Amino acid sequence: MKRPALLAVDAGGSKIDAVLLRRDGSVLGVARRRGLDHDGTGTEGFLERIADAVVAACRDAGVEPDHQPVAELGMYCVAGADLPADDRRIARWFRRRALTESDVVRNDTFAVLRAGTERTWGVAVVCGYGTNCSAIAPNGRTFRFPAFGEISGDWGGGHDIGNAALWHSVRAEDGRGEATELRTLVPRHFGFTRPRQLTEAMYFDRIAERRVVELTPIVFRAAAKGDAVARSIVDRQADEIVRMAGVAMRRLHMTRLDVDVVLGGGIFSSKDEDFLGRIGSGLDAVARQARVRVLEVPPVVGAALLGLDTIGARPAAQRRARTALAEMRLAGRSRRGRG
Repeated sequence: MKRPALLAVDAGGSKIDAVLLRRDGSVLGVARRRGLDHDGTGTEGFLERIADAVVAACRDAGVEPDHQPVAELGMYCVAGADLPADDRRIARWFRRRALTESDVVRNDTFAVLRAGTERTWGVAVVCGYGTNCSAIAPNGRTFRFPAFGEISGDWGGGHDIGNAALWHSVRAEDGRGEATELRTLVPRHFGFTRPRQLTEAMYFDRIAERRVVELTPIVFRAAAKGDAVARSIVDRQADEIVRMAGVAMRRLHMTRLDVDVVLGGGIFSSKDEDFLGRIGSGLDAVARQARVRVLEVPPVVGAALLGLDTIGARPAAQRRARTALAEMRLAGRSRRGRG
């Protein structure tokens, strides 16, 4: 079998997707693996998980993974590739593994951007476990935030929303904060009746603190039912998305363009109309012609399209890849049920 032209990888904090494609955009094999947590992205253990996903995709395609390289080009869109130094470190790791003849490392936000628009430029905001934003101007200039968490000024994503929910529930119980249904809903999710019981369980490591991310859907449901505190958390997230996208558009001088702003990540699965409406009106104040698009296909579609862009594939190949990958169910098993 002729070596595939492209290996495309989208690797985020919760999942890792790997796809092998021909130059004409035909999909040969796919695989999905669970990621680690947000703090583990970009580490060697995380990169090993990516390699595991590549091996599974090879088996799905009938390609012998031990006969490396398995493709001509590797397009790796990786969470944790936040600075140029990260890009170089991760690229060196993939070169040592020699999974592909040549490789390109990008932050995973660029995969979201390319998957969400037919253009090669625009703005992407990702909100999953954490949050990040990147942008590309029509002239090819790029902008991205470091996205290290609090030390780089970030707020948002499931972990921060969950932390806010716990914070407000505790203060509602002890009298420091406003009344909110979160006082009951937050501890109930973990099998407790009082927020104090939950905080003690986390303090003594009986419940992992990172599990606060599980509270995100609860916050959105409470907000939809009219809880003012929950709505304030959701509004804060919406405003932060507007701030990030707005800064990116201003830095790249795109506020007068009909720029696509692609929103990707689990936070947007809530379909909360007030949440999306607040984002839309906020962005409208920054760039009148901006178009908000919620990503509805797996981000690995964007990684595949970036790879096809790089190898100079025809538009028909890009359409074929987009259609095939959008229709595939990338779950815990591969396309053919193996891996």
